[in-house]
Amino acid sequence: MAHYQFRGSIPPKRHTQHRPDGGALAFEELMGEEGFSSDSSLLYHRNLPSRITRSEIWEVDGLGSTPNHPLRPLHLRLHDLFDATDVAAVDVVTGRRLILGNADVRISYVVAGATSPLYRNALGDECCYVERGQARVETVFGSFDVGSGDYVILPRATTHRWVPTGDGEPVRVYCIEANSHIAPPKRYLSRYGQLLEHAPYSERDLRTPGDPLTAEDVGADPDADTDVYVKHRGNGPSGVVGTVFTYPFHPFDVVGWDGCLYPYVFNVSDFEPITGRIHQPPPVHQVFEAHNFVVCNFVPRKVDYHPLSIPVPYYHSNVDSDEIMFYVDGDYEARKGSGIAKGSVTVHPGGHAHGPQAGAYERSIGVDYFDELAVMVDTFRPLEIGEGGRACDDGVYAWSWARAHQADEPPSHG
Repeated sequence: MAHYQFRGSIPPKRHTQHRPDGGALAFEELMGEEGFSSDSSLLYHRNLPSRITRSEIWEVDGLGSTPNHPLRPLHLRLHDLFDATDVAAVDVVTGRRLILGNADVRISYVVAGATSPLYRNALGDECCYVERGQARVETVFGSFDVGSGDYVILPRATTHRWVPTGDGEPVRVYCIEANSHIAPPKRYLSRYGQLLEHAPYSERDLRTPGDPLTAEDVGADPDADTDVYVKHRGNGPSGVVGTVFTYPFHPFDVVGWDGCLYPYVFNVSDFEPITGRIHQPPPVHQVFEAHNFVVCNFVPRKVDYHPLSIPVPYYHSNVDSDEIMFYVDGDYEARKGSGIAKGSVTVHPGGHAHGPQAGAYERSIGVDYFDELAVMVDTFRPLEIGEGGRACDDGVYAWSWARAHQADEPPSHG
């Protein structure tokens, strides 16, 4: 995100000596994307950031997937995946269950009541949508308090952890892990990176980190051995492997940082929907983009006001995309009668023409407002089904249009 920020103590010039409070020399770390050719930040550490004392395998389980073959649209009930009695021991990092994935993106879901280990994803950026609950996300840049409706954008290799803070209520998180970077769509940005006037959100809507954290701020010993779980590239079937690095100090040792690369939070309620006289196509709902996929959100909004408009979507074949919709809140007009509810995910794969359930097309005529909240991921390569997706597939959604259409048909007099 090319929006300059600085926090804490930094020297007047880059790549020069920095002695915070006149003490020991701080160690400068450049965290940059695309080599030295894109956004970056400089972080100033009290300890050598490369100093590790141990490296062990982290078995990242549950990343296998199976093709959606024969091809079917799917309805996945995410709220069936976690037993309420068990979530107190589940954390946002190691407790994720893979729903769908391909070589560009992995979509997981977790319901967590425990603090996660320190973690960094070295494969790509993460976009974590908080469905319900509250948490504190602590990072080497600073921390955020997050809650329902927050997108948490974590750049690749950001060391962080999740701490649920909901007074016994678990936090529910929909995790979108890229193998690339996640950013606002290019069409929303000036050539220098500023969000433009036609964008549905602005820099004022982004929450940036507070002051850098110390180990003492999180109740840790700054000189104790500390493990950091790292997800990185490998040659296995999923392309993802894990390692645990041990540092002889706590990684929250940054005294200051500045630059244009850092985690940030955007709440979906700050997205200003773009509407029109007739039905607007899904790109107007886009919030982020990455390599070979996009993220959109459908928020409560006034809908089409042409006198002959049909507010629900037209039937469509996204010939280059799989469309994944996570239904968060409200009453999704186009899916009535299909069993879709809060916590549902639908998978509409490329090769299948999809659209409103039978009857919804006609029922929407004259409606002027949709009370719905959903997060959509469109991918440009086919998705496979993870173990979590297989575990919560309702098995019947593919036939819902046929069943509903038969129920709407008048009795035969032949």
